[in-house]
Amino acid sequence: MRKGIAITIFLGLMFLIACHDPAADTSKATTGEAAKVASPAAAAQGQKYRITAQNSKIEFTASQVTGKHNGSFGDFSGQVDYAGSPENSRVNITIKTDSISADDPKLTNHLKTPDFFDVAKFPEATFVSTAIKPGGANGATHTITGNLTMHGVTKSITFPATINVTPDAATVESNFSINRKDFGITYAGPADNLIRDDVVLALHVRATK
Repeated sequence: MRKGIAITIFLGLMFLIACHDPAADTSKATTGEAAKVASPAAAAQGQKYRITAQNSKIEFTASQVTGKHNGSFGDFSGQVDYAGSPENSRVNITIKTDSISADDPKLTNHLKTPDFFDVAKFPEATFVSTAIKPGGANGATHTITGNLTMHGVTKSITFPATINVTPDAATVESNFSINRKDFGITYAGPADNLIRDDVVLALHVRATK
């Protein structure tokens, strides 16, 4: 009897773990209409820190009712235009969507199809910051707002980030969730294992001169 009860409790705990939503533990990005981007001339006055896939990581976690999957983008580049302080600076990143990779090869291939990123039609995703303000949720040093273009849709998103700048590098660490449906990625998944709308993004950026 005790063994049966123990097994029941164990299975119940495993079920709860499998059903946990990773996005519930992160800050949720605020999404709105695309904002005006500062002129390139203003950004040109700052120091340049290059972002590459060799010195940075862009990772994500997506989940279904019964579990989750981790993934990342392997090909991206960008730049931090540093103008004396984070608040006066700008960051831009371009991601090659075909470089997406998940922890399951079949899922990797599926993510590239029209059900998700449709990489043949939308080969790039971009982010350009429009404002960086001091202070942020969960102890972050700043709050970043910028235009994210993905799957042919451009939206302004606002999320917390911890920024640090030295003479040799500018680092940005951030962990937040976005709603994939805001960007037209609406595939629901199988009826018995629906895909959740919120996807967690983890940014580990180390831009160097």
